[in-house]
Amino acid sequence: MKRSIEIHMGEAAQRVGTLHHNQDGHRENAIFEYVPEWISDIDSFAIDPALKLVLGPQYHKASKEGSKFHGSLRDTEPDGWGRQIILRDHTKRRERQRVRGGADLPPPNALDFLLAVDDYSRMGALRLRSEGEWQRVAPELGQRTTPPVIELPYLIAASRAVEHQTETEADLAYLRGRGTSLGGLRPKCTILDHQGRLAIGKFPSVKDSRAVTKGEILALRLATTAGIKAAHGDLIDSQNVPVAVILRFDRTNSGERIPYMSAATMLEADSDDGDIHTYTDIVDALRRHGSAAQEDIEELWRRIAFSILITNVDDHLQNHGFLHSSGELWRLAPAFDLNPFPLRYRELKTWISEDTGADATIAALWSVRAYFNIPLARAKGILGEVESAVSRWRELGRKEAHMTDQELEHFVAAFEHSERDEARDLVSPT
Repeated sequence: MKRSIEIHMGEAAQRVGTLHHNQDGHRENAIFEYVPEWISDIDSFAIDPALKLVLGPQYHKASKEGSKFHGSLRDTEPDGWGRQIILRDHTKRRERQRVRGGADLPPPNALDFLLAVDDYSRMGALRLRSEGEWQRVAPELGQRTTPPVIELPYLIAASRAVEHQTETEADLAYLRGRGTSLGGLRPKCTILDHQGRLAIGKFPSVKDSRAVTKGEILALRLATTAGIKAAHGDLIDSQNVPVAVILRFDRTNSGERIPYMSAATMLEADSDDGDIHTYTDIVDALRRHGSAAQEDIEELWRRIAFSILITNVDDHLQNHGFLHSSGELWRLAPAFDLNPFPLRYRELKTWISEDTGADATIAALWSVRAYFNIPLARAKGILGEVESAVSRWRELGRKEAHMTDQELEHFVAAFEHSERDEARDLVSPT
């Protein structure tokens, strides 16, 4: 089975290239080709470091468990939660087909998952067009594909039904196509905030033992206080359910799409390749592709310090990203998916360097200060600002995340630990 999908860019829907997907039994492969018009355009750029701006087919060699597509397209695939919705929906439709005596539905392939994300909410600026139609996924003809905040109770109820494995076809139809590639297995949905802006609504899970959504809003507030450029998030109470509403940073104030790529794509790394990836690798990428390289490198160092001090240890390459600046140049995207993990072992998913290993320590961060080209006095200043902000976690938890004393107690281990002491000792004037 072979299919070809047109790839376009942004609101103008400028044609970029063609994705060819081939399937032979269980084997799948993907080929991408730029169209000549994109290559010759004065404003064109390579949508992926692995996709050179040249004519001709470019193949993607996927690992066994990795994506079948090049990184720029992988970044727009549904995440773990979205894939779960798609698979559950497929199972329901297959069962209905069997009851009616129809032909059995084949399992969804990689392209089915890629096309299952709605055009309006697809991450970044790439848009997919198949057989003359944009990939819109709406339960009914003419119904909006992205629900407003007012519909949060229905979204929460449908998500909880999925977690309890009691979902109906109506629940799945309501959730289908509204996933996002920013995030993991936790329940979430693309929504429009009170001002009509594209956002992600993150819901508590029925398995939570602490106030996770409140913890993320707290982390974002602390990050901003620490001088970090972070995604904007608000906590919305929906019938006594705290929902973290995170504004999408890949859209302008007027709603236009901004090209995006994850750090995994920038480093040409497969998230399932088992290789070691480091922050020093991201520094190298910024020096090659950054439009304000040293500024972003310093920002990255600040973010690592913050992650260490709040125990944000789910910092894999998909949780770092870049926004297109101009030509072949990119800027570090706002920080996102910042979560304090009080019960996790203090090891980073992205190592600080190959020499430091996975240790989430201030000593490891300090060891790469010269590689990041940050003067001693400046490094102390940054670390002092971050530690000072984190020291306010209880205050901001109550004020900004509306956390009770009991909820705050569940996060103590994430914020109160020896690395905070180490940071204070380093920046102390004596």
